[in-house]
Amino acid sequence: MFAWLRNKTKLQRLQSSYCKLMKNAYNMALKDKGKSDLLHKEACDILTEIKKMESNTSSSGTSHL
Repeated sequence: MFAWLRNKTKLQRLQSSYCKLMKNAYNMALKDKGKSDLLHKEACDILTEIKKMESNTSSSGTSHL
């Protein structure tokens, strides 16, 4: 019921901002290619941060043999 009050993790915030940037880049590509490229570059930078965070969380967990 109060899901909007729940705090998001940093990973969830990065994922939502990545998704928004990619959608904006796609929509902007129809109007202005330069701005679209800038938005896409920002989204790629966020994606690399997401991958770093995911690799850190997966490597810090216990290994199952």
